Amino acid sequence: MYQKLLFIIFTFLVSSFSYGGKVYESFPDKVNPSEHYVFYSHGFIVEGKDPTPIHERWGQYNFPAIKQELADSSYHLIATHRPAKTHPFNYAQQLSKQVTKLLKNGIPASNISLVGFSRGGFISAITSSHLKNIDINVVILAACTSGLAKKTEIAIYGHLFSVYETSDSVGSCDDVVNRSINTVSSYTEISISTGKEHGAFFTPRKEWILPVKAWLKRKKIQ
Repeated sequence: MYQKLLFIIFTFLVSSFSYGGKVYESFPDKVNPSEHYVFYSHGFIVEGKDPTPIHERWGQYNFPAIKQELADSSYHLIATHRPAKTHPFNYAQQLSKQVTKLLKNGIPASNISLVGFSRGGFISAITSSHLKNIDINVVILAACTSGLAKKTEIAIYGHLFSVYETSDSVGSCDDVVNRSINTVSSYTEISISTGKEHGAFFTPRKEWILPVKAWLKRKKIQ
């Protein structure tokens, strides 16, 4: 009887505290309004069938390893492998529809995050521009190019966290933020110095993974 009671209590505790932590390759069939969701959009080189393509200068892009290290028990990670020749604006429309679906299912915008590297960061920026929600979270990894800065039709909305590599040709998001001053709710930016140029984000290096996860899990001021 005593052992049965302990088993019931243990089962209750496990069911009570088991939340988040799942990694999805596509939008989940069921969502929970009380949980957090993070979308990760990979770089251009991964578009196609190979999740670990090799760049002649920057080496292997390890998409599976990035998903594994970016995942966390405090949120669900949705990381879709985009097909070859994906149009960024069309994909951003698709992504914004997925976010809208979360919102319609009762998930607060503050519990939704868009994370993207390079082409994926560009897609995340376009998506936030479509959504026009100042409470959503956006993480841009080495994607604030001069081209994005000049595209006045794209304004980043929400809370923005930017990470760039000092040896990379793609730098700060300051110019993008300066023309999105009325739509960016908060802005934090850090630089890392690995000497790996754009390839610094090809693998889950602790230099960017740790601060990104810390920012995603930060306690938000109400």
